[in-house]
Amino acid sequence: MKFHWFAEVTYPHLPSDFAEKYAGAWVTPPRSLYDPALGAKAYDAFLSEYRYADEMGFDSIAVNEHHQTATAMSPSPNLLAAIIARETKNAAILVIGDSIILYNPAVRVAEEMAMLDVLSGGRVIAGLVLGTPMDSTFSYGTPPDQLRDRWQEAHDLILRAWESEEPFAFNGRYNKLRYVNLWPRPMQQPRPPIWVPGGGSVETWELTNKYNYCYGHLSFSGLQKAKPVVDGYWDFVDGAGGDMNPHRFAFTQIICVSETDELAEKEYKEGVEYFYRFGNKVPRSFVTAPGYQSARSMEHAVELAKRGARIGERGNDMQAAAPTSGEMTFRDYVERGYVIAGSPATVRDRLRNLVQELRIGQLICMMQIGNLSEEQTKKNTHLFATEVMPHLRDIWSEHEDHWTPRRIQSPAAV
Repeated sequence: MKFHWFAEVTYPHLPSDFAEKYAGAWVTPPRSLYDPALGAKAYDAFLSEYRYADEMGFDSIAVNEHHQTATAMSPSPNLLAAIIARETKNAAILVIGDSIILYNPAVRVAEEMAMLDVLSGGRVIAGLVLGTPMDSTFSYGTPPDQLRDRWQEAHDLILRAWESEEPFAFNGRYNKLRYVNLWPRPMQQPRPPIWVPGGGSVETWELTNKYNYCYGHLSFSGLQKAKPVVDGYWDFVDGAGGDMNPHRFAFTQIICVSETDELAEKEYKEGVEYFYRFGNKVPRSFVTAPGYQSARSMEHAVELAKRGARIGERGNDMQAAAPTSGEMTFRDYVERGYVIAGSPATVRDRLRNLVQELRIGQLICMMQIGNLSEEQTKKNTHLFATEVMPHLRDIWSEHEDHWTPRRIQSPAAV
């Protein structure tokens, strides 16, 4: 199986009374709380951590896109990816992803990802996402009932731009281009592998199954809350005659490793609480928007909720009161599966159970959370890479991985 190093590019200097004074860290947090000098230091720390993850042997380094939030200072993941492409040598660059409906015209995504693929020597994984309501609708003003149509048109334009041998015209509803003639072309031919992150909507399951893309379940609630959704996904794929290869499923998990279980609590408690109480608290008015979910997916979410599931990458997923209100202790987060923490042996055992229970072939490992220091993040990364990751590599080895670049599977293949 594969291991992907990921962190939200969180602003780590929110005031201690932030959770009490403000509704949340999305869309409307006061700009006065941001200090550009401190922001610059935070960016520098993340870039250092990306390099270190590459040195430690992670299969990819993941970056994502969010807007108007202290949770993720990454409005352009491609800018971060360009730096990573230059400063790393081995890891794939997992963009999870570009919110393709926010690029006008969407051929810009095809151009920038092709450029990244060439810069990196064929190491890009192209994540094509719809974006959260906070990003797509409330920050960028996209009508929520147009999101799926806009995504499909942008997707079709991007793929055709990557794969076409000749210039062509594209006359869509939202993208009208007389000439599309991609320069540069991707290093990986005909295109980079594609992932589509999502939160459990039926439509996303259908499109990932239709194109045989890797589906990424981006939940921060762990095994217990995710299992009904993930089981539903695999049941859907199986019922539709789809590819049951575990490598076409990715899952996000917060991981905190130390020498002992007790020391893990001491070292990561503050970072975990910052992540959930400050960074992931979404104001209720921005959780969703009329038309963002189809009636069919809403009905589906209700049925899954009856089984204890949490639906949604953000928003609904994080609006259960306990995770973001300060009601849960560090041990609560661990016991309920939101966080996997402890000694290497403890983390190995819990991760093996998670991966096998949910049929995960691509584990997106959140090694930095909240306001965790660079030093502690690197310790976490080192312990995981040396004492956990090697013990789990064997899982799903009988299945061939078609959803990561050939370069990271076999350097001689490029």
